[in-house]
Amino acid sequence: MASAAAEAPAPSPSPTAAANSRPRRVLEELSWDDSFVRELPGDPRSDAIPREVLHACYTKVSPSAPVDNPKLVAWSQSVADILDLDHKEFERPDFPQLFSGANPLVGSSPYAQCYGGHQFGSWAGQLGDGRAITLGEVINSRGERWELQLKGCGKTPYSRFADGLAVLRSSIREFLCSEAMHGLGIPTTRALCLVETGKSVVRDMFYDGNSKEEPGAIVCRVAPSFLRFGSYQIHATRDKEDLEIVRHLADYTIRHHYPHLENIKKSEGLSFEAAIGDSPAIDLTSNKYAAWAVEVAERTAFLIARWQGVGFTHGVLNTDNMSVLGLTIDYGPFGFLDAFDPSYTPNTTDLPGKRYCFANQPDVGLWNIAQFTSPLTAAELISKDEANYVMERYGTKFMDEYQSIMTRKLGLPKYNKQLIGKLLNNLAVDKVDYTNFFRLLSNVKADHNIPEKELLVPLKAALLDIGPERKEAWISWVQTYIEELVSSGVPDEERKAAMNSVNPKYVLRNYLCQTAIDAAEQGDYDEVRRLLKVMEHPYDEQPGMEKYARLPPAWAYRPGVCMLSCSS
Repeated sequence: MASAAAEAPAPSPSPTAAANSRPRRVLEELSWDDSFVRELPGDPRSDAIPREVLHACYTKVSPSAPVDNPKLVAWSQSVADILDLDHKEFERPDFPQLFSGANPLVGSSPYAQCYGGHQFGSWAGQLGDGRAITLGEVINSRGERWELQLKGCGKTPYSRFADGLAVLRSSIREFLCSEAMHGLGIPTTRALCLVETGKSVVRDMFYDGNSKEEPGAIVCRVAPSFLRFGSYQIHATRDKEDLEIVRHLADYTIRHHYPHLENIKKSEGLSFEAAIGDSPAIDLTSNKYAAWAVEVAERTAFLIARWQGVGFTHGVLNTDNMSVLGLTIDYGPFGFLDAFDPSYTPNTTDLPGKRYCFANQPDVGLWNIAQFTSPLTAAELISKDEANYVMERYGTKFMDEYQSIMTRKLGLPKYNKQLIGKLLNNLAVDKVDYTNFFRLLSNVKADHNIPEKELLVPLKAALLDIGPERKEAWISWVQTYIEELVSSGVPDEERKAAMNSVNPKYVLRNYLCQTAIDAAEQGDYDEVRRLLKVMEHPYDEQPGMEKYARLPPAWAYRPGVCMLSCSS
């Protein structure tokens, strides 16, 4: 008989060990591919003059941002590992030149993507990469395709009246939040590095006529693809011949990013049959485009449910900012909830109607999915019944995932709508810090015998300045919560560990970003790098880093910190 040791599966290598076992490449050894350029129609012109670009998915254009002794601000080790990039490459004297676009990367074939989009609910026509230029696609040692893109590297035909540049302030926010969201386990585009260009960029931060010079910067963003809902929308709004581009683009996306749908057959995993009212049953195994649209919808629903779980508000959920891969993309005036406020929006442009406020994000996601299915219907890739089914699946997936997340955040065995609803109401009434409350909640014991006056002790750091009436409301809620915990039978320490794995101690609060920005604008990048390290492990206690979990100071509520514009 074989020994137990022989029968046991080998332990999986840690992410660090796996990364260390991969080949290490210098920049000149990166394996580049140009599938997007090779397989899709392009602009016959290659100049950066702003114009309408017709019958094309991209324009070949090179980075052109002015630089003067550019400097590397920060870089992500985990993204370098994804690309098999040797960490010593970041010490190269020419690295800032290469990743500011001043010197071309060997093997790269830069282009800007064409897309449109609905902005704040209205069709805005052609938008496109107005200041982002994709260098190409790198194939790593595991056969994964990763697109490298420089944001803020100069004008493209899609720049309209803008300069194609970016400032250090917004670039630090994008770099840090890309990696912070990954640390939280939320699907996101990534960021390899951040470079300060050494040149100034003029910006009117509050759109009030007070422009000023700010340091320029460029982020290298990394994702399997930067395709957006608007990438398909733009071609459906043009000539009938461009509807064929919608099909080509859908085929390209499925081939490279949803290959499991390429030759779908009836199987347990894809037996998506459903009747909608009096409509015929929908069998997604007979139409790969419908199956793909459903998966896009479900990925989007999963993503937004995860945002709601950690209190993240994107701020600009236009359809050109919606990834077809279900990734968080385009970090502008985002914000994590401090005091719980369902109507919170971090975007000053969104203030009048609060279209994109925290509570509205799930509904906006559904509206955006409807816009995504429209060009697929126009190109006759899916039927109207299939489009309706796509939206139905979005709603089902969102509710399933959101209920699962909230159940795990409270350490409950099953979803309790009344208990969770009452909690969210209490949090809103007393403006309780969302992140800190849920982290502290794991300290509540499943014990009926705790004296009433001690019930709120584990939560006292979050329940600040509440009067007697509100104190009674909280005691009542905690008593009901403890009853649920007792009935679950899960040991306190086991539940605490599980809750702390889904309730982060650290999130990228806007005031933390601003502290790092203030230092970096004076030439000190250490705080950016420290913040990056903390946010890479948001669920860990990280002794000595407690200050990064503190409530926002009074200065954090000034304009430009708690709320931001799209000026970047």
